[in-house]
Amino acid sequence: MNNIISWACTINFNHKTSTKMKTILKNLVVVFGLALSLMLMLSSCHQKEIVNISRALVQTANPITSDTLKGTIKGTLLSGKTYYFKSDITVNDGDTLLLQNGVHLIALGDGVTAATSPEIFVHGTFISLGTQDKPNFITVKNADDLHAQAAQQNYKNVFFGWWGGITCTPATASPSNPNPTGGDIIIKWTHIEFGGSPSGASDDQAIYPSGTSRFNMYFGNKTKNLIIEDSWFYGAKDDNIQVGGGHISIMRNTFELCGGVGGEFFNIKTGTLGDIAYNFCIGSATNSFKISDSGTSGIQCTATVYNNTIVDGGYRQTKSGRGGSIDFEKGARGRCYNNLIVNCRFGLRITPDADFANVAYGNQCFYGYSTAIVNQFYSVDSAPSVLSAKAVSDIISTTPQQNNPMFYGFDVNQFDFTANPGPISASLQPYKIVTVGTSNFKILGSSPAINKGKTDFSPQRNVTVTGTYGTTISLPGKDIGCYQNDGTGNQH
Repeated sequence: MNNIISWACTINFNHKTSTKMKTILKNLVVVFGLALSLMLMLSSCHQKEIVNISRALVQTANPITSDTLKGTIKGTLLSGKTYYFKSDITVNDGDTLLLQNGVHLIALGDGVTAATSPEIFVHGTFISLGTQDKPNFITVKNADDLHAQAAQQNYKNVFFGWWGGITCTPATASPSNPNPTGGDIIIKWTHIEFGGSPSGASDDQAIYPSGTSRFNMYFGNKTKNLIIEDSWFYGAKDDNIQVGGGHISIMRNTFELCGGVGGEFFNIKTGTLGDIAYNFCIGSATNSFKISDSGTSGIQCTATVYNNTIVDGGYRQTKSGRGGSIDFEKGARGRCYNNLIVNCRFGLRITPDADFANVAYGNQCFYGYSTAIVNQFYSVDSAPSVLSAKAVSDIISTTPQQNNPMFYGFDVNQFDFTANPGPISASLQPYKIVTVGTSNFKILGSSPAINKGKTDFSPQRNVTVTGTYGTTISLPGKDIGCYQNDGTGNQH
């Protein structure tokens, strides 16, 4: 705009220029000047006013109009439409599948075998651009019925694993494509639910040994980006999301009730770099976040985990000594600040085989109903130097039921964790304490977590792309947990 105005203003209005032309050019200067003024005025508006402006509908090539998907696909799933797939679908290397807002993508599976429980293989780029007003759903046909049954405390369908989830890796090299690169995964304002059916012959045995439960999502590409923002994940049979390498930005999501007798909400391995922040987690079987450098990528797993709220985690894990909230292990490093950890079977865990000298931590707020929970605010199998140097900036106690986080609409004392210290089968864990339902996990102004956050550090920002196809990183908050008292942070 400035260049156009400068061009118009520097024209030589000499005697050879007609009066009519002079008038046109002068009018152009006025019009462009008014446009520039309007742009400058808008740019000076408060950020909250700008972000509420609706985005134009994102288009891409090849709009997909058939409601049945199968085989190799690419193009655009159109806003507001419902699509079904009964067999595996694949996005090839170099191709893109984009979901506009309001899309329902329904897996028609029975969860019994891989052949009858379809999977989405992504060797290219997968983009789901739901919005706050029109979120997307990647789920099963009877999702509404399953939610209704769960509300009646019937757990038999929650961890059944009805379909094969989304698997995102580069394709296998071939003569026609000797150097496949894979692509980015971008998930915004999207519900992904009920993955976990057994794997089969089409699956990579290094990821899913035959017959094991698949995840809601697997991503493995250390050169590409995994962006998950403002989305919901529910009901996975094992791990909800596992990452075998990549640049990640995991912001402002809700992770709810995943893992029957084991599994993490978010499990990252060697070659993974990035930020995990402002997520709300409730009812994990094991950890909410597991950071591990297991593998041989040559890139040390490094994560900055901050301003998350983690509730009632770790009780369905049947193996002893496993985590329940945040776990750094097997050579992983990173930072861990401002997390609100409430009634988790195990609190912060930084094991002796982690790169514990390079894990910075502090400003956690812990709450425990029972003595057993309080004694594990820092998991007792953490590195001795961690146990002997607990962060002085923590809000922590040695007495049960101190430092109640004071949620607006959730009673942290509703379940007797003394009588049921874990493992607890799903049938013994009342539904209302392991799902969001109608609860409100924002904190009152008198909460001990208010104004106790650490803000003098920066996210890793391994994902540098911003905008519609990039990430929006929320900076460290002054309040501990994912909900900030000023209304920022998690928007669910």
